[in-house]
Amino acid sequence: MEAGSFFQRLKRGLTKSRETFVQKVGAIFQNRRWDEDSLDAMEETLIAADVGVKATQKLMEVLRQAAPSGDEELGQAMSLRLQEAMVEMLQGSELKPKVPALSVRPWVIIFLGVNGVGKTTTIGKMAAQFRAQGKKVLMVAADTFRAAAIEQLEAWGQRAGVDVIKHKSGSDPLIDTAGRLHTKVHLIEELKKIRRIIVREQPDAPHETLLVLDATTGQNGLQQARVFKEATDISGIVLTKLDGTAKGGVIISIREELGVPVKYIGVGEDIEDLQPFDPARFVQALFEN
Repeated sequence: MEAGSFFQRLKRGLTKSRETFVQKVGAIFQNRRWDEDSLDAMEETLIAADVGVKATQKLMEVLRQAAPSGDEELGQAMSLRLQEAMVEMLQGSELKPKVPALSVRPWVIIFLGVNGVGKTTTIGKMAAQFRAQGKKVLMVAADTFRAAAIEQLEAWGQRAGVDVIKHKSGSDPLIDTAGRLHTKVHLIEELKKIRRIIVREQPDAPHETLLVLDATTGQNGLQQARVFKEATDISGIVLTKLDGTAKGGVIISIREELGVPVKYIGVGEDIEDLQPFDPARFVQALFEN
């Protein structure tokens, strides 16, 4: 897919967030004065957008330092400074992985998350994209708790032209786990066991452990992520259903609170609506009319 095409999809997917958050921010900047009332209004707007307390405090500090005084107009400059600060926050400072992506065969990716966040759908979309790039992909069903789980994964396998098996080497497997409830200790322990077995069979695996979160759950999703992170190593976040929420700021909250990068975002039902996360493009789409 061309970059421009996904950018338009991203903009459409962020419509709800843009119509609420950005319009409120714009109204504050149009006041022509930067005083305590403006500061309070901006802080309330960021919190309401699920940006989170920690990230909001950092953004407010940036705005306090950049703000003009007295009757000077705020203008476009203040909006741009806020956007720059958001991009910087989303980019983070994590080091590049020691092993380049997809450089090892098999390259193993584990997907975690509670029920209903879109793990299997995410795997299916990624499998289809890898397949279109000429890669050989295997989807591995590790969910033994839901009777229809394997059937659901197989349906995606047929759609993506990818095999769903449990024992085969020399490929890039995507592993679908059961919907681990972050409040269930025994399920978390089973998750740890799955990881131990993978390491036993291939010492350098898993190469990616992606936690899938539903953007519409807001701060509850952040709490889920905290528990999963405590239980196992997470290399990245997949944030789904961004098109279904008016609180797109949760992506900033997740990045700042957890220190884990957002790797992919989903903004629709189509296979092409799941794409690698680009902080600059995301913020641009969030602010641009």
